[in-house]
Amino acid sequence: YSNWTLNISLVTPLSLEPDWASVTLGVFVCQACSLLHRGIPHISRVKSVQQETWEASEVELMAAVGNEAAKAKYEQKVPAFYYRPKHTDCKLLREQWIRARYERNEFEFIEKQEPYSAGYREGFLWKRGRDNGQFLSRKFILSEREGALKYFNKQDARDPKAVMKIETLNATFQPAKIGNPYGLQITYLRDNSTRNIFVYHSDSKEMVDWFNAIRAARFHYLQVAFPGASDEELVPKLTRSFMKEGFMEKTGPKHTEGFKKRWFTMDDRRLMYFKDPLDAYARGEVFIGSKENSYTVLPGLPPSTQGQHWNHGITIVTPDRKFLFACETEAEQKDWIAAFQRVINRPMRPQEYAGTVTQDSVLPRCAGLGPLFAELWKRTH
Repeated sequence: YSNWTLNISLVTPLSLEPDWASVTLGVFVCQACSLLHRGIPHISRVKSVQQETWEASEVELMAAVGNEAAKAKYEQKVPAFYYRPKHTDCKLLREQWIRARYERNEFEFIEKQEPYSAGYREGFLWKRGRDNGQFLSRKFILSEREGALKYFNKQDARDPKAVMKIETLNATFQPAKIGNPYGLQITYLRDNSTRNIFVYHSDSKEMVDWFNAIRAARFHYLQVAFPGASDEELVPKLTRSFMKEGFMEKTGPKHTEGFKKRWFTMDDRRLMYFKDPLDAYARGEVFIGSKENSYTVLPGLPPSTQGQHWNHGITIVTPDRKFLFACETEAEQKDWIAAFQRVINRPMRPQEYAGTVTQDSVLPRCAGLGPLFAELWKRTH
């Protein structure tokens, strides 16, 4: 048994001993990933490290391969833009990452990456209607040459219903919010306002291919826009997840209106609010600056406040006014305060000052897109 423990330390980079292993691939995996490996039994057979009997041949394979050697083989040609999921990401991303590595061998043979690396992608996705909320099949075309993602209301339509420029495009998986395990939220700028669309596909690989095709288009666009930037600088700018989302109540600038329940999305320094989580456009936005610029967040509401239904208040103090919110539970209040505090504690970048306002309004979008895109925004507006 002591030799077995030594083998684990030699072949896995994890700081803690893992609970599971694939005895056919020769890699150690966490419990969550072991469940996904069970979905490809023709490729991977998993065993518990502690609770199952191991054959000598299985132990020998683990010692001969191990996580580092397996990574060198199965991840030798991962494109810089390809999204490497974290343990907190949705099941879809984690499962398709495992299948791409071990089942389809996509990162050993570049030709298998064509669906998301060719610079052009065409297909049909189910898109939620802005007004009726129904998901209908729509034709989508992503073209790096044209610098846009387009969709068409009719299959034979000549003109697209919408043209989404690659430079303002973002995509993030939102399975719970959309109500589909493969649901993707795409955002872009339309008339200087953030527009949301919600799509899915019944095939999980198809949906992840679309996601990585968008990332590839963004990557190549930024490489041209910022030729001196490294991959390490560009990759974090390809797509982003929202810092926090959820319902809160809010009141207006005079604090005399009743509190209204709204869905809030924290996207870097932009706090957007919607009547419904799947609305196409935000009702308004609040810019969250830094403590150096006199922004603070406080638990509770001013003593004279009235009209809220929820008891767990939050006050955001800006140079010109206070924004008042109320949460349903103390846990939600603490989570929102922590999210606001992370943003306020971070010094503002020079490019973000163009977005500093202290009332509900649509902001110049350099506020949330990072220094590279912010600089481009300044060049072109």
